[in-house]
Formats: sequence, structure tokens, C-alpha cells
Amino acid sequence: MPPALLMPTTVSGFGLGARVEHYADLALAADEAWPNRPDWLEFISENYMVGGGAPLHHLDRLCERYPAVLHGVSLNLGSITPLRVDYLEALAALIERVQPAWVSDHLCWTGTAHGRSFHNLHDLLPLPYARATLDHLRGRVQQVQERLKRPLVIENVSSYLQFAADEMGEAEFIATLVRETGCQLLLDINNVYVSHRNHGFDARAFIDAMPLDAVVQIHLAGHEDRGDIVIDTHDHAIRTEVWDLYAYALQRLGARPTMIERDDAIPPLPDLLLELDQARAVARGVLA
Repeated sequence: MPPALLMPTTVSGFGLGARVEHYADLALAADEAWPNRPDWLEFISENYMVGGGAPLHHLDRLCERYPAVLHGVSLNLGSITPLRVDYLEALAALIERVQPAWVSDHLCWTGTAHGRSFHNLHDLLPLPYARATLDHLRGRVQQVQERLKRPLVIENVSSYLQFAADEMGEAEFIATLVRETGCQLLLDINNVYVSHRNHGFDARAFIDAMPLDAVVQIHLAGHEDRGDIVIDTHDHAIRTEVWDLYAYALQRLGARPTMIERDDAIPPLPDLLLELDQARAVARGVLA
């Protein structure tokens, strides 16, 4: 069993995605009250949907020190494969353990069933923005929310292609899904920028079209710019264009809990905290 659990956390300010490379330093930062420690942590749900061992030991240790949110990558919300009951049960048990401020996943599909087996593609694959897709998603979002007994927070994904079946833009699609299901939003600023570059839409107009009251969290990350295509890699420092778009989003949204994702070429924690300080500085400049 986990240690005596906290009440559901309240999250504000600036956070980081908890990565194994930083577990020890994050605990130290909390215990020694580093002045620029993160205000909260985001944990990748699937890393802790296990029966025990080191992952849960570190999760419990960090949740004693930081408010937490959970962020999934394998809910497979957009697939035609039925939602996996075992996955939802494991996620519900993790929620009970962590008592996160909210639980998020991506507006995409990630795998498919083959007979009795399920094949996870380990990628966040886009959906056609069409009425039929909305009708399909509505029931699945409601199923998740009923099982988890809370609104699901969905994240916009980066994309590299568009569908001939599209009937509306991504922003209108997301806004309609929020209105019809009561779900909430994780606005990934880097993903907006990446998709804007790849498809040519107006990134600021995209943010303007979001149901702003539904946005509970912001993601910031780095990407790889190849000129003719931009790839969401999470292995670079955040680029100037993304900082500028973040500032614009804050002008429209006001203060929102904001965090940095770094998943490859992970720097030492003090270096990443300096980048988090840059997010704080951008917010101070906009919200003053």
C-alpha cells in the first residue's frame, strides 16, 4: 500500500514532467527548498500502472513532496478498438493512489486489436476532423469520465498530415468535443506551433478558437525544425517562436499551470529549472 495519501492536489504555477534521470534531484530540491524548484510534477501514467517495485517507490516519494497530475499516452481514445477495461481499472487504481489534480491524455489513437491481442504503436496518431469522429469520441470520453469519476483532460497533438475526410479545422473540432462532453483541455503550445508550421494555419487564431475556460494546463517543449517539416521531438530547448506563442496564449487565457516536457537529450535538473524560470519570466511579463 502507498503511504497515507494526500487529498486531491491543487496545482498552480510551474511544473516539470518527472523523469527517472531527475528522481533523486527532485526529491533533494524539495527537501532542501531550492528557490526555483518546480511547483508541481506531471507523471506519465503508464510508467506507474504496475504492481509494485521501484516506479511506485519513487512515485510515492515524490508525491509526498510535490502536488501531482497524471498524463497518459495510451488511452487510445480515438481508436475503433473498444476501450480496454483493464487499462481503465489500472488507471483508476493509480488515481486512487496519487489523488492527482487532474488526469490527461491525448486526442489521438495509439493502437489496435488483432484478435485477442492488442498492438500499441507507441505513437500519437491523428484523427480526421469530421462529425463521425466526434460522434465516436463522445461516447468514449463519457465512458472514461464515468469510470474515473472526473472530467478527462485532453491534449491537442502535433500532426504531419491532414485527411481528405476533414470537415472542419482542428480548433473547431476540439471546441465541439469540449462542449458535447464536458471534458477539459491541456493546451500544448509546442504542438500548436508544430502543426501550424506543417499545415499553414494561423497559430494565434487556433488559440483564439479554443474554449479558454476549459484549459486547465499548458505544455511547453522543444522541437526539431527541418525547414520543410517540423517534428515534435521534446529533445531541444524551447524555441523563441514557441515562447512568443506562449506569451500570446497567456494574454488570452490569463495564468494557467504550465510545465516543460523533456523526453530525450535530457539535461541536468538545474539546467531544466533555468528553462522553467524562463517560463516564469514570460508569465510575469505578460500578466503584470
